[in-house]
Amino acid sequence: MATRTLLSWVPIVLILLSGCFGYRIGTRNVYRTDVRTINVPVVRSDSFRPELGVLLTEAVQKEIERRTPYKLADNAVADSILSIRLTNDTKRVIAETNTDEPRLLENVVAVELNWTDRRGMNLISTRFLPPGEITHYFAERTKFVPEAGQSIATSFQRNAERLANHIVDQMETRW
Repeated sequence: MATRTLLSWVPIVLILLSGCFGYRIGTRNVYRTDVRTINVPVVRSDSFRPELGVLLTEAVQKEIERRTPYKLADNAVADSILSIRLTNDTKRVIAETNTDEPRLLENVVAVELNWTDRRGMNLISTRFLPPGEITHYFAERTKFVPEAGQSIATSFQRNAERLANHIVDQMETRW
């Protein structure tokens, strides 16, 4: 009687577990296995602040080394190339004092991203882009208060770290 009850539960358990077969655990399974090395050239900047490109490049490289199994490599030997272009950065006043001094400001940075392999094939897949589109757009905004000791430099640093996080998120394979 006990074996009959046990055998009746086996198909039910197998059916329930079959839904979990597609799950992936660990960073090796989350990222592409056909790419081992990546080249991240200095971000091209269309901004009047040329240091933003270098700041974003360093943030992306650190995030790739920290979160992914990919190794950074020179352009000549890398399996893939991650090209980023900083298209826009703006600073605007959100709130001001009675004497028209800025109290709360917002900083917005927008980038274009293109990750391709050596053959020119797009490595980022997303359902939000039309087929054939290879450029991805990201923007990040940060608010800062100069009166509290916050500066535009710290705001840009926060934006670069957030953008780097979003970019590396896009490098994960889709389920």
